[in-house]
Amino acid sequence: MGHTGFDRETFEAFKEMDREGPIHMLNLVKLRETAEYEDGRALSGKEAYAAYGQESAPVFQRLGGKIVWRGAQEMVVIGPSEESWDLCFIAEYPNPQAFVAMLSDPEYRAAMPHRQAAVADSRLIRMAPIPVGGNFGE
Repeated sequence: MGHTGFDRETFEAFKEMDREGPIHMLNLVKLRETAEYEDGRALSGKEAYAAYGQESAPVFQRLGGKIVWRGAQEMVVIGPSEESWDLCFIAEYPNPQAFVAMLSDPEYRAAMPHRQAAVADSRLIRMAPIPVGGNFGE
């Protein structure tokens, strides 16, 4: 079973972690070969996710969001080799409230069916940016 959304308990915990400053959201996304729309429309997972991105981008940008890193998975060096991700990116929001506001925005919510149809599995990991150190442990 894929992970495609979060539950109310997790969302409430997210909101309770309110603080000033930016957050980074690590997104790992596995797309379905064929999107699964409730209305039966025929798109690939890639096409459906592209529609999600196109329709949600104005809200994301209006709230101060930006993509700060994108990459393509080449191989798993440490970890389950069967896990593969079609899309890997880090989205930055100016603060946790911006992410919460995005999720409740009517325009964003209208784009969500595309994401739900497109995504077979995903990971969304909230991170606090910290200054870059001189080595791995700093």
